[in-house]
Amino acid sequence: MIPVSTFSGKTVALFGLGGSGLSTAKALAAGGASVFVWDDSQAALEKAAEAGFAPYDLREADWSLFHALILTPGAPLTHPAPHWTVVKAQEAGVEVIGDVELFLRERAKNCPHAPLIAITGTNGKSTTTSLIAHILREAGADVQMGGNIGVPILDLEPPAENRIHVVECSTFQIDLAPSLNPSVGVLLNLTPDHIDRHGTMENYASIKQRLVEASDFAVVGRDDAFCEAIFQYLKKLGHAVVGITNSQPHAIGAVRCEAGALRRTFALPAMKTVEEALFDLSQAPALRGAHNGQNAAAAFAVCERLGLTHDRIYAGLKSYPGLAHRMEQVARYGKVLFVNDSKATNADAAEKALLSFDDIYWIIGGKAKEGGVEPLRGLFGKVRKAYLIGAATEDFSKTLEGAVAFEKCGTLDVATAAAARDAQASGAAEPVVLLSPACASYDQFPNFEKRGDAFREAVEDLITGPSIDTPASRAAEDEWLQADGGAAAAEADEQRDETI
Repeated sequence: MIPVSTFSGKTVALFGLGGSGLSTAKALAAGGASVFVWDDSQAALEKAAEAGFAPYDLREADWSLFHALILTPGAPLTHPAPHWTVVKAQEAGVEVIGDVELFLRERAKNCPHAPLIAITGTNGKSTTTSLIAHILREAGADVQMGGNIGVPILDLEPPAENRIHVVECSTFQIDLAPSLNPSVGVLLNLTPDHIDRHGTMENYASIKQRLVEASDFAVVGRDDAFCEAIFQYLKKLGHAVVGITNSQPHAIGAVRCEAGALRRTFALPAMKTVEEALFDLSQAPALRGAHNGQNAAAAFAVCERLGLTHDRIYAGLKSYPGLAHRMEQVARYGKVLFVNDSKATNADAAEKALLSFDDIYWIIGGKAKEGGVEPLRGLFGKVRKAYLIGAATEDFSKTLEGAVAFEKCGTLDVATAAAARDAQASGAAEPVVLLSPACASYDQFPNFEKRGDAFREAVEDLITGPSIDTPASRAAEDEWLQADGGAAAAEADEQRDETI
């Protein structure tokens, strides 16, 4: 834990006790602050009380007593309207900040030059964060990883000159961290996401820009218009910045992924250039796909900046095990590969998985986001069959009609069994059962992690139970259909047989 000594002797309000909230309350109290905690959830309030914090209804508080409001990133700061605690804080002239800001103030007070790597972007930031941390650890560095990636930032060890903090930052966390000033800031990409919380794409991009603009050294993606504009802006300012790209083969100085390898082009006098071959990504099985090429390029640029030799970076890339729920290869059963990409909560994220595999048996659905899976139509040819679950079923079936064979499976376990059965019966050399839902999870699961765990369990049950494609498994399935009265499932099974 990092005790927040910068608020010692002061009184603060804290709203939001899920995720990092309770961690923040403990860190503030350990640093000598008086903390008034509240949440809209009764269960969260009870959990806080068990931890020794007496909940105090902030609607009844005298806000002139507070030195700050520590706000959960889940509560809106500006759009679609400020949270009621934000309104009260603003009316009382109380600053509104988050846990990342508390970390930054402790760093500034106690060890201002402690290395801090901060990573943001619409997609890929968790993989890039964990990849950078992995490479550094493999090279022998003292690394603390956290933030939006899972471990609350104030649960990490304190900043120190020989300790590197590698922190994933969401836009919401950046918005609540006005003094964010990383040693190295990484902006991977920008596509529309959370616009309801930022009002416009321009607002969303400007918040992301703050992270790299305030850094000592920036690594910026150059494959979308917003990031390219930010890269050019930083260059014009004279800011230390390097580009990463999958799409600009002639970008001088950029670390790029081209044909499955990391490369770089240097400029020489007299308009000449020299090519540098860096790393063949086929040696890193957990970094499959062009999107992981961007993640690897960013990690290479960061670790090179921190002084690691290329050999140490390459060793870390090769040994990286990957992240749970991000194109995680959870099992092989016969010729079938099972891939858990539950983190793909929008079409843009699901696109990465579809681009990385062929002969796909695709499990999709949940709480749909704007646009659904229509943006993925150009990749439907890679899909042998789709298995629809959750609230998006009817909308997605309309999009897939006439383009991709599909079954309406309802739940994830049913979809996994159906997809595995079809994949095993196919003539493909390596059929892939892919959970890449292109949807939020909260129609059936509390979060994408629980959804991915359920997929793993379903796969394990299939593998440890009767063989997926044997007379015994068919008999067991028939028995289930009869016991369940599963007319819809039987109809789906007929459709499956017709499309093989």
